[in-house]
Amino acid sequence: MRLRPHRIPDDVLDSLAAGGGGARAAEQLVAVRHSRNLMLIKGVLDHCREHAEIVKRAHDLLSGLGRQAPDAAGKLIGYPAVGAWARHTLRGLRAGTAGPLEPVRLGAVAAAAAIRAGLPYRIDVPAPGGEIMLPSLGRITVGPDPGEPVRLRVTGDGAVEVAGRRIPVGRAAGPGWTPLHAITVADGTVELIVDDLDPYRWAAETVIDGRLTPTDLRTWQDRLDAAWRTLKGTHRTTAAELRAMVWVLTPIKESTGGGTSATARDLAGTVAVSTPPDGRWLAVALARGLQHAKLDTVLDVVRLMLPDDRRYYAPWRGDPRPLPDLLHGAYAHLGVAGFWRRQRKVDDDLYPHVQFARWREAALEATGTLLDSGRLTPEGTRFVGAMRRTLTNWITDPVPAPALDEAERLTRAHRAAWLALHSHEAAAGAADRGPGRSARP
Repeated sequence: MRLRPHRIPDDVLDSLAAGGGGARAAEQLVAVRHSRNLMLIKGVLDHCREHAEIVKRAHDLLSGLGRQAPDAAGKLIGYPAVGAWARHTLRGLRAGTAGPLEPVRLGAVAAAAAIRAGLPYRIDVPAPGGEIMLPSLGRITVGPDPGEPVRLRVTGDGAVEVAGRRIPVGRAAGPGWTPLHAITVADGTVELIVDDLDPYRWAAETVIDGRLTPTDLRTWQDRLDAAWRTLKGTHRTTAAELRAMVWVLTPIKESTGGGTSATARDLAGTVAVSTPPDGRWLAVALARGLQHAKLDTVLDVVRLMLPDDRRYYAPWRGDPRPLPDLLHGAYAHLGVAGFWRRQRKVDDDLYPHVQFARWREAALEATGTLLDSGRLTPEGTRFVGAMRRTLTNWITDPVPAPALDEAERLTRAHRAAWLALHSHEAAAGAADRGPGRSARP
């Protein structure tokens, strides 16, 4: 597998910093993610000692598939749970804490790529608990835990042979086979895998118990169709980025405050969501998740911040945040404000106006805090400066008076609640930057 460094062109980086990016930027970022995962996989190969020959054969197979079937191999190398497995395993190998079979999961990655390519191969894979997880495809059940790698034969005709059994591995469930679900939007242009099986799909304590039911899946299908119509009709740049950058939805538990969505740097390409209440909610959750995913990938190749142990006020959180989290939140809420700025042109209610007014002000205030911190690199200052210019232009956009009043009430209430909780910490130096300067220029 060819390893090469990536550089994001300056004009693409400037476009991303301004809050957009589109298809061209998304393609650049996907290429960065692919190279990063390749390096992580190579690190697993270089550091593993137990079952090293098995891991090398898996690596060689995946390399060969990269030449014979680059689309199939690329799909697996870029699959979010594969990146999370590779990063977790490499950390464990370096620390001496990785389980002996963790590196052997590379065999399951190679097997899944071979299945997608329709090419026959033999490969050794782990079967913890008697189950073999094929990333992006599904799970094979082989029986009691063998404790050692098992030989898996990919037949090339949509089946595998393992433990003396032939098991079809298509979209339909069958004896020994549990497929991952996939949702395709009504116009057929986007398909997202719903990953409620892979052990590396998300933090175990927050994922749902069990799997989505058929009724749940129909709800998710309806919500995704509605979200896609919203994005495609009113947010075309976001829709283009979604098509390129998001491949997986992972179901997670709802928080006590209602619907929940999240992203994680180790799982680039995944948006984790609780059951969406409606299509508009899911559309803005996907838009917010894309902002986090874009910034995560930028941070893989561009240093925007210097080390900083202080904590800062974030107008969207109840706790003081470190500088990297403040940058992430500001960039995400730049995207959220942009979403509602466009959405208020097509919706009749005041809610989009309130959301736009509230989050443009919050994100602009946070950019001021970031620029005043003294901990941005020159590249970081340029990036945050571009964010601030976009938000400054939006501050003059007219908003109906009732919506503006409500947005300002919510902002004041958040600031007052934060100060009531943390003023003693700020006085002691634990929260070094409380509510900052007004966002208005």
